[in-house]
Amino acid sequence: MKNLLIYPTYFPSISHYIALVQAEEITFETEDTYQKQTNRNRMHIYSPNGLQMLNIPLKHSENRQKFKDVKIEYAFDWQKIHFKSLEAAYRTSPFFEYFEDDFRPIFEKKTTFMLDLNFETFEIVNQALGITLPYKKTTEYFHDAPDYNDFRSLVNGKKDTTQVEPYTQVFNDKHGFINNLSILDLLFNEGRYALDYLKNQQL
Repeated sequence: MKNLLIYPTYFPSISHYIALVQAEEITFETEDTYQKQTNRNRMHIYSPNGLQMLNIPLKHSENRQKFKDVKIEYAFDWQKIHFKSLEAAYRTSPFFEYFEDDFRPIFEKKTTFMLDLNFETFEIVNQALGITLPYKKTTEYFHDAPDYNDFRSLVNGKKDTTQVEPYTQVFNDKHGFINNLSILDLLFNEGRYALDYLKNQQL
C-alpha cells in the first residue's frame, strides 16, 4: 500500500491498524470538519456482555468546527468509566497486565483536544506493538485524494465492512467471535503476536 490517507482515531479499529502497518507512507487527515458518530472519539471493545462502545464526550460549538479544534468534555468522569470498562473486559486476557501501566496514563491526564488524544493513543499502541510508524499530516482538506490510497472511510465504523481472521477473545465461549474491534482487543489477547497478525490480514 503506497501513500495511505487515513484519520487518526481513538484507539483505532483493527482494520485501521491493518492499513497502517501495511502502508509504505502514512498521511493523517487533520483538516477535516468534525462529524458525529464516528470513531474519531469512540472505540468498540468486547465486554462480558458482548459488544460495548466507549464514547468520549466532546464540547461542541455551533459552527461547523474543524476536528482539530474540538475539545474534550471532562464534566463527567468518562476516563474512569473507560478504564474500568477495559479492566472488566480484559483483566483475564493474557496480556492486559503486561500493558496496563503503559496505557493507564492516558486515562489519568486531561488532554485538551480530541485530535491530540488520538495521536497519543496511536503512539502508545505503536510502543506496545514494538514499532515506529512515521507519518505526515495534511495541510488542507481535499474531498477527493487521487494521489493517495484513501482509507478515510474507515473512520465510519458502520461503513467499514472489513472481516478479520478470528483470534481467541476472552468471552468467545459466551458470545462467539466479535469482528474488527479496537486494536486494544487484539493487543490484550495476542500481545506482540498482534503485529504478525496485522501484516497477514487483507483489506
